[in-house]
Amino acid sequence: MDKIFKGCGTALLTPFKGGEVDYTAFAATVDWQVTAGMDFLVPLGTTGETPTLTESEKLQVLEVALQHAAGKPVVAGVGTNSVTGTLANMRLLQDADAYLIVAPFYNKPPQRGIYEYFKELAQSTDKPIVLYNVPGRTGCNIEAETTLALARDIPNIVGVKEASGNIGQIQAILDGRPDGFSVLSGNDDQTFELMQKGADGVISVASNVFPSAMADFVHALQAGKFEEAKKMDDRLNPLFKALFVEPNPIPAKAAMAQLGLMENSLRLPLVPATEATETLLKQTLKELF
Repeated sequence: MDKIFKGCGTALLTPFKGGEVDYTAFAATVDWQVTAGMDFLVPLGTTGETPTLTESEKLQVLEVALQHAAGKPVVAGVGTNSVTGTLANMRLLQDADAYLIVAPFYNKPPQRGIYEYFKELAQSTDKPIVLYNVPGRTGCNIEAETTLALARDIPNIVGVKEASGNIGQIQAILDGRPDGFSVLSGNDDQTFELMQKGADGVISVASNVFPSAMADFVHALQAGKFEEAKKMDDRLNPLFKALFVEPNPIPAKAAMAQLGLMENSLRLPLVPATEATETLLKQTLKELF
């Protein structure tokens, strides 16, 4: 079975202007991603400040992404910390090609609860589901055994975005996964190491800022051109670091504003980058471009 999701996907920012979603800037962002060679698109995730969006805003963001995706798969973030809430998002965003569903946050469920949660969600749809493990934000880790059980038992759970940072855990998933199950890095700075070990790609924050370079980097890794990819990784590494000196997506928004692609506007409780971060990003972008 061929993997549905592989290569480089962008965790898309949601631009704001005057406090409202800037759909024009968002459409231009998606066009830029497609032209740069992105393999798939991921709106409405963490990077998109999705918890601050209304239902109508989520729906319109998805519609714009689909209209401008030029046939690239669009994976919508729909996760909440309840079955009811996540199912409501899945119904709202039913035109998405697939769903990215984060582990339930704040509740701190046991592993058997995580398994039953994803099982119930998957049984409610025919669409592919990508698990999203980011314990640094959720307070809840999806252990390798749980990911593998879901991958084996439930046909439409087709991949995982692994942002635990735990290389041993991700290696266990790579070693035990069934055919057709995608393992995607959730951290830009671990993409090189994980793809060398057999991971299929990345859902990237940095590709918002430099999509063509990220696409080239990931495609080189896919082709087994590790020496070439290592040089690209070394070049991109300062950007990977700079984009996380404050909580994502604060630095990414600042970088996109410096590039003239959207306003440096966020919704509370997020606030614009500090002056020190702005200076760091300016220097990093100057060296890259």
